[in-house]
Amino acid sequence: MVTMKSKGKEDEVPSDRVPHLPWMRYPVDIDSFSGCPVTSLPRLDPRLAEALQRMGIESFFPVQVATWLETVGPGAFQRDICINSPTGSGKTLAYALPIVQMLSTRKVRCLRALVVLPTRDLALQVKEVFDAIAPAVGLTVASAVGQSSIADEISDLIRKSKQGLYPTLDEEFVEMEPQTKVDILVATPGRLMDHINMTKGFSLEHLQYLVVDETDRMLREAYQSWLPTVIQFTRSTNQDHLRHDTGGQTLLHPFTTIRRSGVERGFKGKCFPRLAKIVCSATLTQDPSKLSQLELHHPLLLNSGKKRYSIPTKLESFKLVCTSNLKPLCLIVLLQELCGEKCLVFTSSVESSHRLSTLLGFFEDLPFKFSEFSRLQRESARRKTLAAFKEGKIDVLIGTDIMARGIHIDGLKYVINYDMPPYVKTYIHRAGRTARAGESGSCFTFLRKHEVKTFDKMLRKADDSSCSLRSLPEESIESLRPIFSSALKKLEESLEPDASKKSKSGDKVPGASKRKRTNKT
Repeated sequence: MVTMKSKGKEDEVPSDRVPHLPWMRYPVDIDSFSGCPVTSLPRLDPRLAEALQRMGIESFFPVQVATWLETVGPGAFQRDICINSPTGSGKTLAYALPIVQMLSTRKVRCLRALVVLPTRDLALQVKEVFDAIAPAVGLTVASAVGQSSIADEISDLIRKSKQGLYPTLDEEFVEMEPQTKVDILVATPGRLMDHINMTKGFSLEHLQYLVVDETDRMLREAYQSWLPTVIQFTRSTNQDHLRHDTGGQTLLHPFTTIRRSGVERGFKGKCFPRLAKIVCSATLTQDPSKLSQLELHHPLLLNSGKKRYSIPTKLESFKLVCTSNLKPLCLIVLLQELCGEKCLVFTSSVESSHRLSTLLGFFEDLPFKFSEFSRLQRESARRKTLAAFKEGKIDVLIGTDIMARGIHIDGLKYVINYDMPPYVKTYIHRAGRTARAGESGSCFTFLRKHEVKTFDKMLRKADDSSCSLRSLPEESIESLRPIFSSALKKLEESLEPDASKKSKSGDKVPGASKRKRTNKT
């Protein structure tokens, strides 16, 4: 049975800055919901319950219960849902399960749910979740992320026209019939726009559900104006669907989704049935100008805790204070202490990642395997590197915030901020790669003395005051100094050829602009 903890008046409003938008001032507290066994979730289709059990899921997290009750449950999806919940809290299944349940009774196959994410890796990860549950109720899922050619994607999305198979069919009938052959599409903005602009038969006419994942990033970057385009293509009026025969009689194709402009629940000027939206992030923006782009209908905010930002409950945070010139040595010693467990190391830039990875390569007999992960590599190389990391063939992955958004890696216990994150949002997304789905994890942050005060102040915004000071054995650091000097010389020599090549082409080489500051690695 789904239960909800009692909530006092002091819990009703987040304790930090009051949002400008009234609906964000009184959120539903996700933490006031308790977890729920799969078998106890009200109205859950038995076929979906079986699919979840095959996935090894026996109970739901609070964010999943809260979202279910506002969509399939008593809330009946009468309001658009905004989810602000920590990384790894289960947001993907929170929106995937209600959408699949609500589409399970559809009679005609056509595109009814669209999920948009900022990167290909995230989109493919989300598609895996839909693939695990949607077939159980007869739904089909496809992706449009640019992983394959657009021709291959078109063949997966669009059914062949009956006009070619049966030339005697009425052309108007063929035009009215839905041509998409999937129920749910997971897409990145760029490839979505390619299909909207170029793919014949691709239509959002029947779209019922739109999910915008990693919303703060999706609204911050324009992505070819995909959002206003999608909303415009779903804002149809009943006149768009009416056809007239030769006798002047109005014809309405049985596959048509009518969106009448009128009054729904007292909100004038809305279309009905409306396009229902779910937006979610671990760091949801409060900027009214950005949120207005979504054209949310009577939105409801589901927020985790009293703070605007929150981190996973089982995350342990540590800070390590050291000088810049000793930071590479401190990193090596820390990684040695972590005993070869999976670890992500975040740097402030692509150049810093490349320089650090190259430097570590000159240390012999390190007890861990590491690799660089950055845009300096080809995409195929990055995919192979990430796959090797997930399989345990690589222990340490060194990269930038390209790794910090949504990527889930089983068994990842440690995250290291080699460079201090500039914003609390950055810290949340980096640290959120571990301590996911109820598991425990640790985040270590290297700091210089003058950064400690700023860092502590930043963590208080995320209600994390338990960041402990971690020390490393001095003798272990000192023992690496001779090798470090030699490695630095080799690093400079290795960067010289790149510098000369880049200077001829007018490009910068990683680290070349800071050649004299060798100890800043």
